[in-house]
Amino acid sequence: MSLRSMTGYAQVKGELISQPEGSASPNATELSATQGNGRVAFALSLKSVNHRFLDLHFRLPSGSDSIEMQLRRLLKEKIARGHVEVTLNLERGGGETLALNRPLVSAYIAAFRAAAREFTVPAEPDLNVILRIPGALDSAGNTVDGALEPAVMATVGEALDRLNQMREQEGRSIERELRERMAHLREAASVVQNHRRAMLQSYTERLQARLHELLGASPDRERVLQEAALLVDRSDIQEEIVRLENHVQHFLGLLDAQGEVGKKLDFLLQEMNREANTLLSKTSGLAGEALRITEAGLSMKAEIEKSREQVQNLE
Repeated sequence: MSLRSMTGYAQVKGELISQPEGSASPNATELSATQGNGRVAFALSLKSVNHRFLDLHFRLPSGSDSIEMQLRRLLKEKIARGHVEVTLNLERGGGETLALNRPLVSAYIAAFRAAAREFTVPAEPDLNVILRIPGALDSAGNTVDGALEPAVMATVGEALDRLNQMREQEGRSIERELRERMAHLREAASVVQNHRRAMLQSYTERLQARLHELLGASPDRERVLQEAALLVDRSDIQEEIVRLENHVQHFLGLLDAQGEVGKKLDFLLQEMNREANTLLSKTSGLAGEALRITEAGLSMKAEIEKSREQVQNLE
């Protein structure tokens, strides 16, 4: 699987034609828009952004619990990380038959009048309010509701393909930038390695000057060399350079392997940042030619930070 960004968007659309069940005419108490065929169009949208884990959010019409469960299962199989918003919008045509949910409306009116009698409030239920109750009007007399679930699930595969195509396209762009950042990081490490000898010489000169100041005009040369060796050993940056190079190699290997490597890459960049910080702490206060090591170390940190901004968008 190619590297994928966690950012993407896809939408698919479909349409159903509903047929009234049976040939009998509607009951006199039913509210019908028409007696003909009804058209139901739907749009399924998938939108994803970066997130530490897989975070699914659904915006579906009421009564879509079964669709949500199937979508949730499928998305978990196809997507590893990201905040994913799933939206299903329905648009019913003018020919859609609407029926009155008589049990629900009857229960509401009975409860309303019982409350009015109990509290002696002279009031009658408002039909406009009743019809806005969720479920008061439905299309239970049409076959569209039963056909909606398979129709929607038939389009999910196409929506996921489009979403992942966009995520993979963005992932390729991120990969190119990360490889460039690693090349710059290696260049900075090479600069540090080339000036390492100058840094060690600078440490020796600083120590000799300090001992000369403390011990007089003729310090013990052997003592100076011993102290210089101890200081240089504690301040040598060779280990940091080697570890940094190993981390870069591992990072590039993960890019070559592709797949879901976002978390691993982020961890490696944290380790690189730790090595760069140690390198800078060991070379603080240097002057002359060795000052270029500090400049290269700051360049390393800048490249690492820019890489982390990109890696945090990878799946």
